[in-house]
Amino acid sequence: HLASSLPLPSERDHLRPRIDLIAFVIDIKSKHSLKNVQASLPYVDVRFFLGKVCFLVTGVGRVNNCSVEMNAIWKLGEDYCSPVIFCELELEGIRVATAQRLLRMLQICAGHVPGVSALYFSMLMRNSAGD
Repeated sequence: HLASSLPLPSERDHLRPRIDLIAFVIDIKSKHSLKNVQASLPYVDVRFFLGKVCFLVTGVGRVNNCSVEMNAIWKLGEDYCSPVIFCELELEGIRVATAQRLLRMLQICAGHVPGVSALYFSMLMRNSAGD
């Protein structure tokens, strides 16, 4: 399910499936994209920041066209204790690998991987990102 911003409309709450993972997509070529994510973050329940939120940054293959400061993106990840994933959606191989990575994260967050919690997995990702 996709949403362009939060909060979600409340009139369909009873029909909404359980939310296991929230991936905020930031287009590195668009300041509006970053501002939209920043405006949506206060509407997310704090419990989601215990391993069920990630920031997916697209357009990283075109660093020359960046409108968003990389420090601002790293700060989001740090401030919200959430992993930052960089990808280039225009390249099929990277797009497929990113989709597989997100699917694995979703399986963990939904509790379908025995012995691995969303919080534990999130901490592993955050530690490996700094290396």
